[in-house]
Parts: sequence; C-alpha cells; structure tokens
Amino acid sequence: MFGGGGMNPRKMQQMMEQMGIDVTELDAEEVVIKTADEELVFSDAQVTRMDAQGQQTYQIVGEPESRERGADESETAELESGDAESGGIPDEDVALVAERAGVDADTARETLEATDGDLAAAIAQLE
Repeated sequence: MFGGGGMNPRKMQQMMEQMGIDVTELDAEEVVIKTADEELVFSDAQVTRMDAQGQQTYQIVGEPESRERGADESETAELESGDAESGGIPDEDVALVAERAGVDADTARETLEATDGDLAAAIAQLE
C-alpha cells in the first residue's frame, strides 16, 4: 500500500491512524465492474475501503471473470424467473442462513422472504 515492505502490520496500522487513514475490510460476496463492452466479475474478492480526508477509496484483490455486456442478461432473467417459481430465494441462500443461524431450512426461507433476501439481515434476525 505505502511500500511497507517488511514493516510490522501493527506499526503500519498505527501510522495510518496517525495520518487519519481508516482501513476497513469489507465482507463482499461479489464485485462487478461494468465497462462499455464487458463486465469484470470478482467472486469471493478481498475488498478494502480506505477513508482518508473525507475521500473513500476501494481496493479489490482477486481474479475477475470477464463477460461481455448484455450476454448474461438473458441468463439473469431466466435465473430470476426460476427463483420466482421456487419462492424467489435461491436454495444456496437458504442453506447458508440455516447453517449460520442454526435453524431449519423452512425457518431460514421464511426469514429470508421477510427480509427481501438480505442474507445478513436474516442471519442477524435469527441469532
């Protein structure tokens, strides 16, 4: 970041705090960057937000998958219509909430529906 090379991470953090720089790791599931002709999709990316002098900077670390713009819109529409038939909540989301909150799948699905599919809100509500 600042060329800390072999510097102790704790000392680096202290120096950044002294300069008024706040660094926060974000728990991002997916990051999509859209350009005029393609989309760069980062799955399981490491995202860091730096706040310095009122300016926010985001750093994304990971390997993107490149897709043409518009190529996946039909796939997305098909997935969404498929989800609507099964209650609108993907089974993977239900399984994740059930596992994290320690509840059965039906309770997890009901809570996800009540929170409009918001995973974090559903888990927080169940804990």
